[in-house]
Amino acid sequence: MSALPHRPIYREPHPVSAGPVLSGLAATTVWFVLFGSLGSDLGSYAWWTIGAALAAWAVAVVLAVLGDRGVAVGVAIASGVALSIALLFVALRWTFTQDWPLW
Repeated sequence: MSALPHRPIYREPHPVSAGPVLSGLAATTVWFVLFGSLGSDLGSYAWWTIGAALAAWAVAVVLAVLGDRGVAVGVAIASGVALSIALLFVALRWTFTQDWPLW
């Protein structure tokens, strides 16, 4: 009997697990709550959120390259959701009042 050759097993060298993703989500949620609370009206809230999102995306890139990719995924997801919510409110204000709130 001939021995069957072993098939290669491809595994992720640094797998992403749920714990780091959830910690990235939680930390970024706190980040956006703190920055969003600095705004006094919709325009300032949106600008604070845009600035916080840019900073969060920079952190996510650094974490993806040098740190924990699970946390980077959590940061990216939370910042995308937070920015989408802020810009949804901007779009709704713009639609209903015909006034762009970011200027």
